[in-house]
Amino acid sequence: MQMALKVDNILLLIFSILIGGALGEWLKLHDRFIQLGDAIKNRISVGNEKFTEGLITAFLLFCVGSLTIVGALEEGLNNDPSLIYTKSMLDGFSSIVLASAYGIGVLFAAIPLLLFQSSITLSAESLQPFLSQTVIDQMSATGGVIILGLGINLLEIKSLRITNMLPALFIVIILTLLFSNPL
Repeated sequence: MQMALKVDNILLLIFSILIGGALGEWLKLHDRFIQLGDAIKNRISVGNEKFTEGLITAFLLFCVGSLTIVGALEEGLNNDPSLIYTKSMLDGFSSIVLASAYGIGVLFAAIPLLLFQSSITLSAESLQPFLSQTVIDQMSATGGVIILGLGINLLEIKSLRITNMLPALFIVIILTLLFSNPL
């Protein structure tokens, strides 16, 4: 909640979530994630019914938070991995809790996490001109809203298709660059 409230422009956050969610629905991201998780489950012959749900939940929790984005950028721009180390410890404890509920699917979230985080780290220098503090704050706030939705799913309050909201993390960059900086 705190991440979502640290927003510079609430309208950009709202429109990013709306546009990103609509784009995710159009691309059927949630269905594709389910198909991918089920394919992995079948490929390795795991009988755990919650394998795919654990994989997706862990992926979202580990990849959407502000520590993932800011930590990877810090490492890529300043060669400072301290935030990534902190995030790794937090993810380790979270994975123990998630694995107790969802099983081995949580372990497989390490693969997309590695790809996502390393791509941010490796591209940080080329992205630096676009990554003002405002953009990073807006991305963190958008990630916070997505994590709030994930929390709603985990508490079984309502079933939300959170993976469809992932494009919002990129939409917020575009909207922030278009509407927050004077030309």
